[in-house]
Amino acid sequence: MTPTREPDPSAAPHLTPQPQASSADPVAVVGARAPKRWLPKRVLVTASAAATPHGRRIVERVQAAGVQDVRLLRADRLPPLRGEDERATYALAKSTLAVVTSPPSARTLVPIPPSADWRLDLATGCPAHCQYCYLAGSLAGPPVTRVYADLPEVLSSMDSHVGRGAVTTGTSARHGEGTTFEASCYTDPLGIEHLTGSLAATITHVGTHDWAAPVGLRFTTKFDDVTPLLDLPHGRRTRVRFSVNSAGPSGGERFEGGTARVRERLGALRRLALAGYPVGLTIAPVIPAPGWQEAYGALLDDVAAATADVPELDLTAEVITHRFTPKSREVLLGWYPATKLEMDPEQRTTKRGRYGSVKHVYGKETMADVRSWFERELAARVPASRLLYFT
Repeated sequence: MTPTREPDPSAAPHLTPQPQASSADPVAVVGARAPKRWLPKRVLVTASAAATPHGRRIVERVQAAGVQDVRLLRADRLPPLRGEDERATYALAKSTLAVVTSPPSARTLVPIPPSADWRLDLATGCPAHCQYCYLAGSLAGPPVTRVYADLPEVLSSMDSHVGRGAVTTGTSARHGEGTTFEASCYTDPLGIEHLTGSLAATITHVGTHDWAAPVGLRFTTKFDDVTPLLDLPHGRRTRVRFSVNSAGPSGGERFEGGTARVRERLGALRRLALAGYPVGLTIAPVIPAPGWQEAYGALLDDVAAATADVPELDLTAEVITHRFTPKSREVLLGWYPATKLEMDPEQRTTKRGRYGSVKHVYGKETMADVRSWFERELAARVPASRLLYFT
């Protein structure tokens, strides 16, 4: 199968498909399903991206994965990705992978509290269908997933930021993490890794590069295809956190379409921990619906069971309650008009940011109850974990 080209056959070189890697999981832990993998219906490759070695490898990967519609564009502008209405636009964009080169803003790293010193974008957009998605309203235009083909240039921006930062670098609580770089602010890098290879290249770079000071890479995922990461020379410099939620018919997991089940995520966490990776829980978004204590208690018990016999376990926890902005609410209701997720501003407290931004969060009493419960129950049920922050 050959990628289709816009007129001008010289726009991109011939690309040879590679054999597709097996998705079989040889280690059965916690979950027994095959890893969750996203397959886009179409892949758009800009001219500049196709000219890079990493971009060509991405095209080879998507061909090997079975994508039939691969288009090599003559220029660097993507074609329109809007449908007849918001739902049609969403469906078109969510089934598209765009291979592009990074804008200058992606190579100008910015602080990302409370997670890490610096945001490191390997891609923007996510293939999952989470009804509470915090990217809604944060990224401009249709929610297409864009992956950066000029990966070496993106990674080269890290050196000048080492030893700087206000979240972990120089702080008493988290200085042991070194200068931290967050790779999952605007994407789920593991969810697209089988198509891009960008995450493995980044983990290897961080694990083997000669840094001027201690460095830590961080990313969060709702996917479970971790086999390609197990044997990488990570040097314990990458912390993989799994976004987890309560299960059951009324749990938060029901709002996370297109992702691996929570039990499979915990199995993947276990495998990475056994491979020497520092790991973590991103318990988010916490939704204190009736019976939430029992539901999240069961989740913590499952975490304890999955990690009980892991030697030298390095496990952190980050707890994030559900919140939304007026803009994200409008976008999400356009994407998911039948959602059962509570997004009623009248039931929330309004929180204003430094520049007048508005965010709807749970009330002070609810937040205090949720915080005290997680602080107490994490310590009791998963004593090996360290709570980094609650928000």
